Amino acid sequence: MTSPRWRTVVLSPHFDDAALSVAGLLGRLDGPAAVVTVHGGAPPAGAPASWWDAGCGFATAGEAHRVRLEEDARACALMGADQLALPNADSPYRDGGAPLAGLDELLRELHPDTRVLVPLGTNQPDHAAVRDQALAALADPAGPRPYVYADLPYTGAVRRWGTDAAVERLTVDPAYGGALRETAARHRMRVAYDVRLDDAEWAAKRAAIVCHGSQLAAVAVGHGPFLRRPGPLQAELVWELEHSADTPAHTPEP
Repeated sequence: MTSPRWRTVVLSPHFDDAALSVAGLLGRLDGPAAVVTVHGGAPPAGAPASWWDAGCGFATAGEAHRVRLEEDARACALMGADQLALPNADSPYRDGGAPLAGLDELLRELHPDTRVLVPLGTNQPDHAAVRDQALAALADPAGPRPYVYADLPYTGAVRRWGTDAAVERLTVDPAYGGALRETAARHRMRVAYDVRLDDAEWAAKRAAIVCHGSQLAAVAVGHGPFLRRPGPLQAELVWELEHSADTPAHTPEP
């Protein structure tokens, strides 16, 4: 079956990553669009809650998945995007060495004009796994165009995030710049979207993020007041990649 003719597809490693990282950009792009949660599948029946899900207050893995799927549906509706969930359980409930099911097949079915937004993979192994598999599947120059988005709130911790110096700072940052340096070593990158949200755009993005309420307290434990205004989520960065993975190493310009 051929996928619908989406103009933009966002690969969201987990429920909430698309809203956190690119909700503002989605509001500026022409539709139709889809948000694909790669780790969107149900956990094994009867699985106890992972450390993350238990920290979010869930008694079982199944309860967490049901709630998050409903939260994601509300967020996608606010972002004007179709909701898709691939059959991979969240990483605590699956074999981490196995390829991500359904991802290659989805990308092969997309129209060549589709814009595919892939996570940069900053400081999160699930994000990096989605990036690596997706970019390998998008290597065909005749296929959809690959873009890479900065994973928020991780990259938003960099000094001067949301300014013209953000890319330069991220490139050299020892804590958060590794994924950008790694990607830039394999692909030519150029900043395609440097989004700085106005008050109305921020209100719309915040509404989509708040839909994922089951995770917000746990995220704040690791990232502090990430929803503050002004704050890190009001700036989004997306790079366009050349298709060839054999281009010389290139440090993206600020």
